[in-house]
Amino acid sequence: MLSYSMLRRVSSSVLPLATRAVGSPRAFRGVVSGAPTAERAHALSRRSFVPTLRFFSASIDKSLIRVLESEIQCAETTPKKTTEYSDGQPVGFPFQIEDRPGERTVLLTRSFEDEIIKVEADIPQIGTEDEEEEEEEEEDGDEDDEKGDIETTPLFVTITKESGMSLQFGVTASKCEICIDSLTIKQPDDSEDQLAYEGPEFNDLDKNLKKAFHKYLEYRGINLGTAKFLGEYMRNKDSKEYLLWLNNIKSFVEK
Repeated sequence: MLSYSMLRRVSSSVLPLATRAVGSPRAFRGVVSGAPTAERAHALSRRSFVPTLRFFSASIDKSLIRVLESEIQCAETTPKKTTEYSDGQPVGFPFQIEDRPGERTVLLTRSFEDEIIKVEADIPQIGTEDEEEEEEEEEDGDEDDEKGDIETTPLFVTITKESGMSLQFGVTASKCEICIDSLTIKQPDDSEDQLAYEGPEFNDLDKNLKKAFHKYLEYRGINLGTAKFLGEYMRNKDSKEYLLWLNNIKSFVEK
């Protein structure tokens, strides 16, 4: 049986070896450093995720480009409808047309006596007949034929005198009629911040006064002939602008 003193010598010689082999700080750090930390795991997952994300992004972009190309081809090959003004402006058309690609409006200008007349035409809008007319037809039940959609062209007409004063009309034009929606008179020194009196609603004016304003515009070239031409012109412009818009988006996605 070992004495106590021998046991102490054996213990003192064995424990340092065990500590160096198993429990030394250097060995422990080596074991810990071998395991992936949260930061390293995130970096690894990110490196593997980014190529996948790029792959799907490129696939989606290519799919969008194919659809855009198909729509562009359809827009380019759609047969143009032959109409009265397919070959150009009507004879004696009094306005000069300023049409800028990329803009939705067209500016018409002309001189008339001591006035400068400007007409800003917007893209045509498609609407149906008034609800009141529809209700009346339903109540009468005599008319079986339904009216088709009505195409109207919004116009903003400015008639300016040499003094700088101007009349501004908001107009809705179709091939059947010219409707004045609003009327405002402007002074040369009017400020945009000024709350000037703009008159009553045009529809609230006396019937004879409304007729006189319609004659006033008609005499200056805002008539059914102009409205019919502008409807066709702006319809064609809408098609051209749509095609340009598609090509610009395709160019953006491809870059």
